[in-house]
Order: sequence, then C-alpha cells, then structure tokens
Amino acid sequence: MKTTNTIIIIDLEATCWNGPIPEGQVSEIIEIGICLLDTQTGSISKNEGILVKPERSKVSPFCRELTTITQELLDKEGISFEAACEMLRTQYSGHKYTWASYGQYDLNMMKRQCSYRGIEYPLSQNHINVKELFSKVKGLRKKVGMKGALGILEIPLEGTHHRGVDDAKNIAKILHWCIQ
Repeated sequence: MKTTNTIIIIDLEATCWNGPIPEGQVSEIIEIGICLLDTQTGSISKNEGILVKPERSKVSPFCRELTTITQELLDKEGISFEAACEMLRTQYSGHKYTWASYGQYDLNMMKRQCSYRGIEYPLSQNHINVKELFSKVKGLRKKVGMKGALGILEIPLEGTHHRGVDDAKNIAKILHWCIQ
C-alpha cells in the first residue's frame, strides 16, 4: 500500500426498521463494506464486507429486504464490532489513511457506536464526504444519492445496492471520477 495514493472507502449497513425502532433495540452496524482506492490508477483492492453481529437489535424483515442480510447470516458469519474495528486498525491501517464515505451517516455512525461501546475509533480524522464532493465538482444544487451519482456519470451500479461490500466499490468509482 502506497501511503499517499490510498484512500479507504467505507459503506456501512445497519439494522433498520420501516417505522419506529422497537423498544429495547438500537440501530447497529451489521456490515462494514470496505475497499482501497489507488487515487493514481483508480484501481480498487481489498474489497470485502465485514459482517458484524448486532448485540442490541435484530435484523427486521424491512432490513433484510433492503440489504439482503439475514439474522441467520450474521449469527453464523458475523464478528463482534470490536473485532471488526480491530480489522480496520490492523488489516487496513485505518488510522493512517484518509477515508471516504457517501454522505455523513457512516462517519457519525462509526463514531457513535465506538463511543457507545467504549472502543477506540479505528479510522483517521481525515474524512471525505463523497456526496458533498460530487455535488461540488458536478455543480449540482441538489445532492443526489449514490445510485443517482452513478447514473449521472453513466457508471453501472455493480452488485447489490445497500450491500456495503458492493456500495463501497461503487463509491470508490465516484470518488475516483471526482478527483481525476
């Protein structure tokens, strides 16, 4: 990994409901989609979805429909949020590189969940909001979602929308277009 040319792209998926949050549950990260963007070449590497087992919520039917992530999948393959943060620290050197997400949600959610759980924040303070950057570079008055940005750029959406592993890669393509 070349330090200066690498940006970490992250897209989170979290437990969600169609309506109010059920009593006793909270929205929690269930997938950390991640990849590395080489800003020189545009190549995308180390693309994966880290499945995180929720501790204070369950995957609702609405959430399953939106993300395709099931409670059974998380029970079987999910790791703790703490272990996921450790992966970001060790396998991605998250604290050393600028990172990016589409919008402010992912940044806020990571900080909130780390704070709530008393876990050291695994990412750098340098964050790029790709949604803001795209709007600025394109001269748009109204911000668009990731899928809308891909449409404007005529880049086909790859994979499943609302799966972190796929959305991270799609966001990387938008970011690369922005900084070229």
